Amino acid sequence: MMLIGNLRHRPVRRLVQLFGGLLLYGASMALMVRSELGLNPWDVFHQGVSRLTGLSMGTVVIAVGLLVLLAWIPLRQRPGIGTLANAVVVGLAVDLTLALLPPVEPLAAQIALLTAGIVGNGMATALYLGARLGPGPRDGLMTGFTARRPGRSLRLVRTVMEVVVLAVGALLGGKLGVGTIAYALAIGPLAQFFLPRFDVPEPHPGTTTPRIETAPTA
Repeated sequence: MMLIGNLRHRPVRRLVQLFGGLLLYGASMALMVRSELGLNPWDVFHQGVSRLTGLSMGTVVIAVGLLVLLAWIPLRQRPGIGTLANAVVVGLAVDLTLALLPPVEPLAAQIALLTAGIVGNGMATALYLGARLGPGPRDGLMTGFTARRPGRSLRLVRTVMEVVVLAVGALLGGKLGVGTIAYALAIGPLAQFFLPRFDVPEPHPGTTTPRIETAPTA
């Protein structure tokens, strides 16, 4: 599969932004784990698999990301540099943060961790997407399924995928809770708020002049 993501335009900023975003993404996931108040659907699945297999959560995140990438092949999706980095760096950041951050017990501290985790996740999403070096493995799977049948709703595909991984993760012992609901309600608006601030405009074809795009409204 050919890699997507042209690094000729502002390479230093884009690479720093990409890896900074991925490290923050993994750290924010770990904050939500330590809050014990619930995780987003994919992390409920990751945690459930971790408890079933005895593998660290970060290792599971990496393994699932690589397996999802294999599903890109029949869907004819092309990974970017950011796609491959996402599959590895996020999991490493999860394990490192969990190793450094002990569990907390006071509810106020748990709420603070949950809030920081959700806000950090929204910012991290905007950072790595704004670098324009390829979507994450799970996002590419979603767009690949949608592209196979023109007219299929992207929102419907995403909803079905997240309901499935949430249900399987819950059956395996992953943590659902108020954080799961809070994440679902907040992540879209947060990502939309941060993305215009971190988006790296693409240059016009054949020039180095950035093309300014408006932020998405939905």
